[in-house]
Amino acid sequence: MNIDWAALASVFGVSLVVTVALVGLFTLGITGLAKLVPSARGGGAGALARTGAYACFALCAGAVAYGIYLIVA
Repeated sequence: MNIDWAALASVFGVSLVVTVALVGLFTLGITGLAKLVPSARGGGAGALARTGAYACFALCAGAVAYGIYLIVA
């Protein structure tokens, strides 16, 4: 049995980077939703924060769906 250590290290590195990026993106989404403060003016900053948070969640969902696609296909 011969193990390709370079390929194993490459897979480990890519997995680590993608995992940290995905967790960071999800954290940005949670933080964006948590910082929403109801304003008396009905301001655009709250809508912008909500939109950014939803975009983060959509990117997370897309990454998970792509990972499932890679496993199944």
